[in-house]
Amino acid sequence: MSELDTIGRNQSPVAADRVGQATAVEQARAVAEVAAAVQVAQQVPRNLQNARQQMLDSCSMQFLAERAFFRYSRGGSAVTGETVHLARELARCFGNVQYGLAEMRRDDAHGQSEMQAFAWDVQNNTRASTTFIVPHRRDKTGVTGGVALTDLRDIYENNANMGARRLREQIFAILPKWFTEEAKERCRQTLKDGGGRPLAVRIDELTAAMRKLGVTDQQLVDRVGRRPDQWTPEDVVSLGVVWRSISNGEVTREEEFPQARVTAGEITGGGEPAAKRGRGQGQQAAAPTPAAEPGDDWVPEPPADWQPEGAEAGAR
Repeated sequence: MSELDTIGRNQSPVAADRVGQATAVEQARAVAEVAAAVQVAQQVPRNLQNARQQMLDSCSMQFLAERAFFRYSRGGSAVTGETVHLARELARCFGNVQYGLAEMRRDDAHGQSEMQAFAWDVQNNTRASTTFIVPHRRDKTGVTGGVALTDLRDIYENNANMGARRLREQIFAILPKWFTEEAKERCRQTLKDGGGRPLAVRIDELTAAMRKLGVTDQQLVDRVGRRPDQWTPEDVVSLGVVWRSISNGEVTREEEFPQARVTAGEITGGGEPAAKRGRGQGQQAAAPTPAAEPGDDWVPEPPADWQPEGAEAGAR
């Protein structure tokens, strides 16, 4: 029996063919709304200069700039990019853009949802959309295939999380490249400026926030390669993205700041301690481990070419 037959058996044909009054009204409203949006976009086209200025003003706000970028780990490497928060704000500034995310069908029997994300430039009639399947599962370290989700709230949050990534890409697909690139550059500049606060104050705030996550000052020094008083605005921006990603659960603290491993030499006392390895610039290297002192019955090992006195003469 095919999947289509199974779906047909699970769904009532009467319920599928019957359209209620509320549904009919909603369908008519949606059609009228689309027609009105196209008409308004043609009558009131966007002003690119105004759109650009709105974008620059928004990206100059510290609140948006701090939420404009993300970072998470995949396959042992870091993945970075722009968030859906930035994409939505750029769509608002550009104007005459509609976007959305919809759950088209939920299949509890197979544990998955069929989703659609779209973005539509109503004025230029440029549309980007994608339909995708979201399994009702959540990845978990050490569990092959992840963990099945059964709670409705967990399924909703999982669908929204997966859908936000597709929605972001659809919005960026219809926006001009120069518009998005200038927005990202302005956000980076806003992060470097730090809202006019001194760099030393921002460093103190960042290190204090990292300590609350369990990240030590030495781990920060090891990552940057310099002491905090030598950090640049770029270092603060980079660590700020890491801090927000850890706080949002996009990446774990252990992934970004792995603990130093203890070697066999350290256990036996013949190696350099892990805390001494990989110190940042300006840190003193660990002193070599002294050799064990010989006991009373200790006899030095003679060199390989050593001969007793007079042995050479006797050989002749």
